[in-house]
Amino acid sequence: MKGVFIAFDQAHKDAVINALNRLNCRGFSFIEQMQGRGSNTGEPHYGTHAWASMNSGIITMVNDNIVENLLATLKEIDESAEMLGLRAFVWNIEQAY
Repeated sequence: MKGVFIAFDQAHKDAVINALNRLNCRGFSFIEQMQGRGSNTGEPHYGTHAWASMNSGIITMVNDNIVENLLATLKEIDESAEMLGLRAFVWNIEQAY
């Protein structure tokens, strides 16, 4: 099992959730408003007058065999509007109940 954390501009919300649905990733936790900025080229998302946009985040636990398709789908979403920003991070889940 893998944990996947997805950070994205709020404009990507529907596309990200639709991707999870298409890949049968049923369980996830959604964070409506997150502040941050990309590590290389991303614009800040602070919700301020100067940097008005905001990020959201989703964390989900998926079976190993779903990860590659999920990352490919998320990459397509990101590349459709690169200035908005979307990143996904994957790690091993040792135990769960």
